Amino acid sequence: MSLFPRFAAACLALACVALSAPPALAEVRVGVLAVQGAAEAEAEFAPTIAHLNQALPGRDFVLVPLPLAALSQAAAQDKVDFLITNPGHYVALGTRLGVTRIATIERLDPAAGGRVGSTVIAPDRPGHPQGWRDLSGLRIAIVSRDAFGGWQVALREMLDAQAPAPGPLVETGYPMMNVVEALRAGRADVGVLRACLLETLIAQGLVAKGEFAVVAERDAGDVACRLSSRLYPDWPFARLASTDRDLARQVAVALLTMPAAQGRRWAVPHDYGAVQELFRDLRLGIFEDMPHRGLIDYLRAHWHWFAGFGLAVLWWAVHSARVEVLVRRRTAELTREMAERSRAEAESRQHREERDQYARLGVLGEMASSIAHELNQPLGAIANYAEGLTRAIDRGQPDPAFLRDGVRGIAGQADRAGAILRRIRSFLHRREPQRESLDLNELVRGPLSLFGAAAGRRGIALRFEPAPGLPRVTGDRVEIEQVLLNLLQNALDASEDASQGGEIRLSTASDENMVTVTVRDHGSGLPDPAAQHIFDAFYTTKERGLGLGLPICLTIAESHGGRLWAEPQPDGLAMHFSLPVATEPEDAA
Repeated sequence: MSLFPRFAAACLALACVALSAPPALAEVRVGVLAVQGAAEAEAEFAPTIAHLNQALPGRDFVLVPLPLAALSQAAAQDKVDFLITNPGHYVALGTRLGVTRIATIERLDPAAGGRVGSTVIAPDRPGHPQGWRDLSGLRIAIVSRDAFGGWQVALREMLDAQAPAPGPLVETGYPMMNVVEALRAGRADVGVLRACLLETLIAQGLVAKGEFAVVAERDAGDVACRLSSRLYPDWPFARLASTDRDLARQVAVALLTMPAAQGRRWAVPHDYGAVQELFRDLRLGIFEDMPHRGLIDYLRAHWHWFAGFGLAVLWWAVHSARVEVLVRRRTAELTREMAERSRAEAESRQHREERDQYARLGVLGEMASSIAHELNQPLGAIANYAEGLTRAIDRGQPDPAFLRDGVRGIAGQADRAGAILRRIRSFLHRREPQRESLDLNELVRGPLSLFGAAAGRRGIALRFEPAPGLPRVTGDRVEIEQVLLNLLQNALDASEDASQGGEIRLSTASDENMVTVTVRDHGSGLPDPAAQHIFDAFYTTKERGLGLGLPICLTIAESHGGRLWAEPQPDGLAMHFSLPVATEPEDAA
């Protein structure tokens, strides 16, 4: 037989085999939450998968047991077509992925443990926690923060009881038996199991009866399980948004017609509003950003912001208190410094007044002979008038006109002597400076009259050259007279010490802003070393001088806004004393 006939016969045989083989079934993957491991999940839902394969022969239903996180990922990636999970996980996926329930597990015997809740257990030892408030600061073992019966249900009960915050959460992962092992190993103080799991573990011999106590136990009603929480609808059978609608309808019909198995059956979908209310209370899923139901919840959710704000307020209060203390301390220091400065200024002012007083006394001491001569003239005239009147009376023929003239002469000379004494008294009197408008030409004549007699006896001529139309100045009359008396006394002493007395010339002049008085002598002059120190306190070229005259005169000139300076001359010295021109008050508008 040739090769070609053999090859054709083989191809025909293969075609016949292919035509006779049944077509491949379409696989339908049903993801299930494996709370106690894959083996238990497969055993629990094996009747459901078998019924679906029998009711829908064109499909191959496969059970895929997965932990919570893996099941969520599989649903998000469309790796499963249907889901069997706890009600909390279903509500979370429903809001995020559009998962829709088509049936709900219904227990035939509620006493066997229908519906979903939480049981909080603790090692049955003396002093174990009794209620929710006793969990404050204790370590709690849970399978996952996303576990519904294994944590979220218990958390809602804690919030409703307004229990203090517990200690750290110890996440063990699935299966839920890991929570029991964490309690036995001492890694946690209490644990959270889904409702009725404790009784199942006792029945299986995995937990000894009396090994654990139930915390916050409540009346379970017709459910023969020890509970710590209220109950919620049982697990749903749900389809994903990507699952074919016709397939989902066929699966729903098959589930509702499935006979009861293992004491339960599939019923029409239950209302999961209680689960959504729990999510709203715990701010989970779509309710995460919704307003909180109360102040306690709001504080719990945003405690870190309030803590930061509290720290900021505390820092501000401490900073404000510190600043206030520093301000008060600095204010006290400034007040003390101002008081000390005021006292120092008062003492300085008093010392300056005493120094000025001593200087005036010194000037009057040097002028004593001139003052005595000035007073002798009116006193001598009074004596002459009195003697003449006495003689006229003694002759027995007094002339009334002669007597009247004599008495008037006595009165005039007495007034003259009184004026001299008043001028000296005002010069010596200690008082506050009194500024007034002054005519320097008129003011200069007073000191000149006091020095006239003394200069005449020493053969020194006094000459006054007043400038016509001199502007007025503002100042204290006594202080300005003190300056002029000092300058005249120094000029008189310098002229007396010189080989030729010559004359002393006093003149006034003005420019736009200043009025100047110049005292020019033809005395011994001013040597270069003395010219640098004449205004220093206690520096003097006189044998019995105090060295205070010119420094005080300089202080008076500067306090009036003026100047005092020396100008050496070839045959003597010129002292210049300037004052600012008085400012005329503006006319009222």
